[in-house]
Amino acid sequence: MSTSSVSKGCFVFKPSAKKKKQLSLEDHFTDGCEGAENSEVRFKLCQLLWERIKTDTEVLQDELNRKVLDSLLDLTRKCSSTRQHSDWASKMRASEIPTAALVLGVNVPDHDMTFQSLSEQLQQSVTPHVASVQAKECGTLKHLMKRVLEKLTGTDVAMDDDEEEEEEAEQTSAPLLKGAHCSLGTLCDWYNTKRKKSSGGTPGKKRSSPAKDEQQQPPVVIIFKDLEAFNPRVLQTFILICSLYIERLPLMFIFGIATSPSTIQHMLPHSVSSLLCIELFQSLSCTQHLATVIDKFILTHQFPFKLNGKVMQVLISIFLYHDFSVRNFIKGVQLALLEHFHSQPLSVLCCAKKEALLNVTQLSVRDMERIRQLPSFRRYVERQETEEQFRLLKDDGYLKDVCQRLIKVLCKYHKNYYPVLRCLHTLASSLPRYPLGKQIRELHLICLEKNVWENEDYQSAMKLLKMLAKEELVMLLQRCAEILQQVKSKKMKKALVQLEEMLTKFKQLDTAAATAAVESVPDVEESFTSPVKNLQKKTDLFQLQKTLLELNESRRSKKLSPFEALRNEAIDFIDGLVKSHLSPPESQTLNEVCYYSSSATVRRHLNATPRTSIQAALNTPYYYIQNDRLKTEDGSVSNAAPDICIAYKLHLECGRLINLFDWLEAYATVVSGAEGNDPDSEDFGKVDQVKHARFIQAVSELEFLGFIKSTKQKTDHVARLTWGGC
Repeated sequence: MSTSSVSKGCFVFKPSAKKKKQLSLEDHFTDGCEGAENSEVRFKLCQLLWERIKTDTEVLQDELNRKVLDSLLDLTRKCSSTRQHSDWASKMRASEIPTAALVLGVNVPDHDMTFQSLSEQLQQSVTPHVASVQAKECGTLKHLMKRVLEKLTGTDVAMDDDEEEEEEAEQTSAPLLKGAHCSLGTLCDWYNTKRKKSSGGTPGKKRSSPAKDEQQQPPVVIIFKDLEAFNPRVLQTFILICSLYIERLPLMFIFGIATSPSTIQHMLPHSVSSLLCIELFQSLSCTQHLATVIDKFILTHQFPFKLNGKVMQVLISIFLYHDFSVRNFIKGVQLALLEHFHSQPLSVLCCAKKEALLNVTQLSVRDMERIRQLPSFRRYVERQETEEQFRLLKDDGYLKDVCQRLIKVLCKYHKNYYPVLRCLHTLASSLPRYPLGKQIRELHLICLEKNVWENEDYQSAMKLLKMLAKEELVMLLQRCAEILQQVKSKKMKKALVQLEEMLTKFKQLDTAAATAAVESVPDVEESFTSPVKNLQKKTDLFQLQKTLLELNESRRSKKLSPFEALRNEAIDFIDGLVKSHLSPPESQTLNEVCYYSSSATVRRHLNATPRTSIQAALNTPYYYIQNDRLKTEDGSVSNAAPDICIAYKLHLECGRLINLFDWLEAYATVVSGAEGNDPDSEDFGKVDQVKHARFIQAVSELEFLGFIKSTKQKTDHVARLTWGGC
């Protein structure tokens, strides 16, 4: 659009009616998606699975924290103005503030979910006056008081502009006490107004008795989410102020502790901690929480999406060695879920059995070719006869029928795999030193990698199981029977019948074993009499060796007792179940449609290496900036690169100590070449103010990134903190 006018003026151009279309989640999923013809179906499946994970996770979180949250709610109900009448509050002085120390563990990312659930339950069943504060919002006492008032009253609170009020808590407490008194006094007035409105503000309504009105006072709960991160001086002053108002305001504190309850003693002196009546609460450990999550979402045939061994190992390693966060573990599962449905066109079959069988009939010709390219399907074709191979590779209709049959087989495999896995874990977890792992996830990882019965630890576990006592073995077999009872599978029902028959035989052993023992004692005594008597006689070395061999053979030929024979039969039965149903998933045809295997992608997204990325960007800026002038063939950095890239490349050529003046001159020479100056001119490589400023900025950025640091060894030098080229 253009205008032409003799005089100056202002012209208005209305925007076009067309507005830029905002991309939805499905559009982002479809963009760059392989196999876009069924991307809509895959997106819906992925979304449904993730909603299921999210909902079940929230329910599971509430169930795991139910006990500690219920205890906290009971404690909060007792905290009122008449708390001296309760049994719990009779132990505390009138000036003490009831405090709950909630030890949550070092899995800090999971704490938000716990505190959110706690706040909601407090507001629903105990008191509407709940304020949650974090250390990053409360650097000074003023900010702490402001956040508490805003959370409780639901309105913005203006801060005083007096110079005394703007000083931090570390300097002096007198001006802060003055301002804080006013703020807490305002909170008392607001609380009394709220209480009057809720108790007797309705016209024509009979007011309740003063005693009953006092009992209905809801407490004011202040939750400190991350106690360790708070400034101790600020926290001490706030507690001192609150203790002065405890008779007018029913206050209660909840401390969120990540490390140890002794943190309270380290942060608060005795004069302050004595003002608190502290009760300790311990939440479920994060490792137990993870075991429950894996049992709920991973070790079940009802959830169609699966992770292979390497991806599982990456997620568990991040959990154990980085953050202990179950929330981040679930986020990793979500990432793998999204990547699987985005990158695998055949993930349209990753759903319930009935839906998967229906989706097979709707596969396109291109999807049929993708199935033929799957490694597991190739191995399946190679095992077939020539005529069958031809039909599988050429006839799409026949291939769809075979795929439906193979999907049914895969579903049966998962239905039988997890019960047998639990039975084996039940038996192996009772053995000393846990040869197959203490947690079921460890055994699951072993089974995902290879045939578990080929493992040496499995062989030793079987030998140890054949040495168990009768009571312990019967108890373990009963647990296995309980596991098999929960599975609706023909093979598992058949295995359950056989296991119950063995348990019945164990119960009948008492009388039979006594009778058999009486009958077998004379034979055993006779078999051992002659070799022992021969040992008592004088004999030569050859005769002694012969006698010992006879004794050894008699021991080997000793007849097994009925219990030992039945015990071996039971262990062999379990061994047969393992060999029949615990083969690795890679041995199953079409396992690629439901198993995600790209561990490198998960590691790259969740366990990033910023140092490597920064060095790659400084060495090869072209891949990030996409400027043709930055292209180099020999790995060197172009003189047109950003200043920090040039400075970084030059610093790699120096030793441990770098002379700043030499570094600056080398930088100026490179930059002068980039500006197109004549190398033979006098100004070439000359340092001016602009180049000097650019160099200082580049050096400061390198120092911020941790490549160099200042040193006192030489005033005009910096110390290099890295070595090597990359």
